[in-house]
Amino acid sequence: MRIWQQPLSVDILNAINEDTVVRRLGIEFLEVGDDFLRARVPVNAHTRQPYGLLHGGVSVVLAETLGSCGAVYACPEGWRAVGLDINANHIRGATSGWVTGTARPVHIGRSTQVWQIDMHNDEGEITCVSRLTMAVLAPRPEYK
Repeated sequence: MRIWQQPLSVDILNAINEDTVVRRLGIEFLEVGDDFLRARVPVNAHTRQPYGLLHGGVSVVLAETLGSCGAVYACPEGWRAVGLDINANHIRGATSGWVTGTARPVHIGRSTQVWQIDMHNDEGEITCVSRLTMAVLAPRPEYK
């Protein structure tokens, strides 16, 4: 079952992230499914920590990007979704190639959403698992 309540495509996601941290880190959206989003981040000099591994914070940026975009587009037009909590368990380091994340909703409610984001290296090995909780906010009346 398709969960998106607004038009959504890879092109839309890549366009709204121009001139943001997402683009600066080289994150690329790859796929929009009926109930998931997929994107990847390069493991390179811009995203590694001093010991040669993908920086854990970059994995969290990938997770929050995927979950936040998913949450916004799973809301009705005009509604907003903002992050409440994120956690990440770093399972395996990545030193080169790409780390690809897939976000799927665990819960889409009236006032909150919970998203699971699983990240894998080029060999398909899990590198990080993350869970993101989002607050869903009703449209604000226009103030004049």
